[in-house]
Amino acid sequence: MNTITISYAHLFRLSDECGILEHARLTEPLLEYGYCVDDVARGLVVAVRETEPPPRLLDLTKVYFDFVVAALTPDGRCHNRRGSDRHWQDEPGLDDHWGRALWALGAVVAHRPDLAETALAHFMVAAEQRPRSARAMAFGALGAAEVLRVYPGNHRARDFLADTATLIGAPTRRFDWRWPEPRLEYANAVLAEALLAVGSLPGRERIQADGLAMLRWLLETETAGDHLSVTPVDGWTTGEPRPGFDQQPVEVACLADACARAYDATGDQHWKDAVMLCEAWFRGANDIGTPLLDPDSGGCSDGLEHTGRNENQGAEATLSLLSTQQQARRLAQEQS
Repeated sequence: MNTITISYAHLFRLSDECGILEHARLTEPLLEYGYCVDDVARGLVVAVRETEPPPRLLDLTKVYFDFVVAALTPDGRCHNRRGSDRHWQDEPGLDDHWGRALWALGAVVAHRPDLAETALAHFMVAAEQRPRSARAMAFGALGAAEVLRVYPGNHRARDFLADTATLIGAPTRRFDWRWPEPRLEYANAVLAEALLAVGSLPGRERIQADGLAMLRWLLETETAGDHLSVTPVDGWTTGEPRPGFDQQPVEVACLADACARAYDATGDQHWKDAVMLCEAWFRGANDIGTPLLDPDSGGCSDGLEHTGRNENQGAEATLSLLSTQQQARRLAQEQS
């Protein structure tokens, strides 16, 4: 495939000295809606895993890191929403943003030695918490797996992974529904990826097999012919019409991350091809043949509708594009 060139121009446009502005009208950032840990944590993961970061991205890495650390409370819970006045607008909790904060902290431990000690200290506190949400734990598990890359004996990270696998559970035995939930929701592939992370530990081969079975079924379910047709924002279950809209870039990004991890674990070309399918979705290989990638701005449309694309280019969509491009570029370079 052609060389994948990644532009951080729109991420830079959305970023300031505080964090990443959540929303945009077309390409113009909307300061009045403020910031959220969901996006800044995603931005931090993207920033630290960039192998050749431009100077501006290096500067923003510290901005994003400081934002995530500031959101955490002494007992390891996490704020999410921060207003344009820089004050937190919500009570700290343990929802998806908390899990993404753990993921980001783990990524910093693995990729930024200069920030690793501080990141690990905050991870160790937050990783004592146990939310009820399987997705929150799954996002956190990705951070725990990163910590174990550097500190394979870290018991808190190991315990976190084990508890994540228990909370997610195994897929059903039904061949038409190889999933642990009765309905596909959002960011679905992170559940399978978390099991793959757990399954990388010695003696957890059964959990890895469950993760691969879930991911294989999800990829098949979210593929139509030669392109992805992903679960819409309202979810999906058997008997409901396909394709569904509004399709969200984050669903594709989670699928790309999970398939990349599956490829790293197995070496099976099927998973590498799936990552390339995810990257192609942004370029127009989707249900309506419409690109979401904007080559002029470097941003990504917020969603895919049956009538076209949402022209606004917010943080979640743009970071989903960048994350997917990173995975596709990495695997393409390994192949060349």
